[in-house]
Amino acid sequence: MEITWFGHSCFRLTERGMATVVNDPYDHREVGYEALKLKADIVTVSRNRPGHNYLPAVKGDAYLINGPGEFEIGGVFITGIQTNGQSKKSENELRNTLYLIDYNGITIAHLGILNRVPTQTEVEALGPVHIALLPVGGGSGLNAAKAAEVVSLLEPNIVIPMHYATPHSKDKLDSLQKFLKEMGLSHVETIPTLKVNSVSSLPEETKVVVLDYLHS
Repeated sequence: MEITWFGHSCFRLTERGMATVVNDPYDHREVGYEALKLKADIVTVSRNRPGHNYLPAVKGDAYLINGPGEFEIGGVFITGIQTNGQSKKSENELRNTLYLIDYNGITIAHLGILNRVPTQTEVEALGPVHIALLPVGGGSGLNAAKAAEVVSLLEPNIVIPMHYATPHSKDKLDSLQKFLKEMGLSHVETIPTLKVNSVSSLPEETKVVVLDYLHS
């Protein structure tokens, strides 16, 4: 199974013989980066905003998932869970859907624009998360300190940061360095894509993996 980052909150998840998933395709005119030209069988949208729901960026007749529910498409199991926008205090708060995506028992949680630390009950309801795609740059999502708190709650094998400031992004976000500092790291080598063969090949201790921004 392979994970590639296209900037902002957009990833592509692929596995031979199974459906390809693209998370949160963006309108580059809104968020920066280059225009996306992706193909997918499934598109997940965490938030109904141009930075996360720009379907013209994905070619093909992809199945759209843009809210809570359970889905099975092309051998991939996906569970959508609503997070933000639940309390009466925050009726105007934009809804966020996080997605738990299961490829042959490897679970990837795309946390969308999660903006608060989940409760212990919510974490337990998720079950094991092997790989967390986590917003870390603040703005409308988690800041570095809250993101680090979420990591300690979820205890994933791998954390891939997203939604942070880069030379390509237009959004006013914090740098990746802030999150790395919260995690007790000074520097992490970037890699082009993450390849995972099986659950047993994952590190036992939580590891931060930083992906290069790939131009589509």
